Amino acid sequence: MPNQLKISVGQHSDKGRKQINQDFYGVSIPKEPILTAKGVAIALADGISSSDVSDIASKAAVTGFLEDYFCTSETWSVKKSAERVLLATNSWLYSQTQQSHHRFNKDKGYVCTFSSVIIKSTTAHILHVGDSRVYRLRNGTLKQLTEDHRVWVSSDKSYLSRALGMNQQMDIDYHSVTAEEGDIFLLATDGIYEFTDSKFIIDKINHHKTNLDQAAQDIVSEAHQQGSDDNLTVQIIKVDSLPSQSATEIYQQLNELPFPPILEARSNFDGYKIIREVHATSRSHIYLAVDNETEHQVIIKTPSVDLRDDPAYIERLLMEEWIARRIKNAHVLKPCTQIRKRNYLYIVTEFIDGKTLSQWMIDNPKPDIETVRGIVEQISKGLLAFHRMEMLHQDLRPANIMIDNTGTVKIIDFGSTHVAGLQEITTSTKRNDILGTAQYTAPEYFLGESGTHHSDMFSLAVITYQMLSGRLPYGTNVAKSRTKAAQRKLYYHSVLDDEREIPAWIDETLRKALNPNPYKRYDELSEFIYDLRHPNKQFINKTRPPLMERNPLLFWKSISFILSGIIVFLLFK
Repeated sequence: MPNQLKISVGQHSDKGRKQINQDFYGVSIPKEPILTAKGVAIALADGISSSDVSDIASKAAVTGFLEDYFCTSETWSVKKSAERVLLATNSWLYSQTQQSHHRFNKDKGYVCTFSSVIIKSTTAHILHVGDSRVYRLRNGTLKQLTEDHRVWVSSDKSYLSRALGMNQQMDIDYHSVTAEEGDIFLLATDGIYEFTDSKFIIDKINHHKTNLDQAAQDIVSEAHQQGSDDNLTVQIIKVDSLPSQSATEIYQQLNELPFPPILEARSNFDGYKIIREVHATSRSHIYLAVDNETEHQVIIKTPSVDLRDDPAYIERLLMEEWIARRIKNAHVLKPCTQIRKRNYLYIVTEFIDGKTLSQWMIDNPKPDIETVRGIVEQISKGLLAFHRMEMLHQDLRPANIMIDNTGTVKIIDFGSTHVAGLQEITTSTKRNDILGTAQYTAPEYFLGESGTHHSDMFSLAVITYQMLSGRLPYGTNVAKSRTKAAQRKLYYHSVLDDEREIPAWIDETLRKALNPNPYKRYDELSEFIYDLRHPNKQFINKTRPPLMERNPLLFWKSISFILSGIIVFLLFK
């Protein structure tokens, strides 16, 4: 199939002069759509000679990694997915040692080195701990891509400083390199690279381009003949083809489905009966409809006529349904299960019988603080569901939040959502730098910086501020401030109002969450939500009214006492 990642693999392992082979290796090449979403994974583990159970550790590390990596969320980046799996593996290996008679000597426990290459789209992701190595052969040059985690005591004596299962906590080396067609990645244990030279390896790979298994066997044999006294394992991975930058699954759908017509009330469309148009903007048409089979009310969203020639917009529209299917949370819009073949380009979601937060604020211009807290806490639960999946909503605003007739709050419209895992899949469609609504967009976006969970926190804090005051914390000045110097001059207008009973510590909570500098906001969204309900001692001390306001009588008595003291001093001077 054209425009698809394809690799050739050659690998070989031998116990060499050892009694058992403590090395373990493997390759996993999934089928579509997992191939595009997660890539291919190659892994190699090398047991340590001092341990009698190290072969168990190696096998567990490789088999566990190749199975569990592909079970992680498609929305996670390669780095997050792989590191989560390896940290879990490390914890398991360490616990096995602690539960055995080897707990007082980690060099005899469940310990092994580990190296992996994950090729996703046009990028190779390298993960490494220990002294097995990863190389890349390109244009006749063999380049080492990993650093040995080994401490040398003398010229002939050294020990591992890092390995899987060695300690309860573990640091994993990670970096990524651009892959090119024809690149060859080589993974090798120390029994190989210490007894073979680069020229021999390159010659064997070039000589056996169509039979990489034979090349791997020849390299292992050479290392053994040169006196290697360790286990011998080598893996050779050749990149035969890479996906075209225009060949993502989403972009291909643009040519597969025609655009729907403008829909009218009572018309039948793809198994749905249109009831009425709910909303129409320059971006999309939204209709209330009934599924003819289930008789459930649904919402159908179709592309705007004006943007049908904009591939980036169409891609974002299709992404909305993809995202919704991967987030299962009561406070996030739920997609409808597609039970029929779709003949047009559109998305279908649940119908929420209620109103937008924009309308709710018009109907409730002066809500009590507890009501505001309840709404904000529900929004935060939905937002945290995004963040746990390595997604940023990026367009959180009152018009994108619904409150149904039971009071349940739901986040809707995911057209601007950033998905870390999908950013690693290259696409020909270009995205705008700023996809959110200016009044609610975090200042860092206007500097051209990438967003973080702090950015979504800023948007939520703006909404909280607006519900309490009916105003925006910086007016319209955030969108105008496109340099750091201009953002440092932004003036926060207090949310406190003579006509509203708002505690001063809530104003300080909002001030922190709305800081133009994302690194000066709360570290976690949960901290912001907690401080909205629980007075922060730091803020109470900071916002404590002056003595004159708290106790006028004591203030004037103190002033009188001080003045009396001054008079007495002057009289007897």
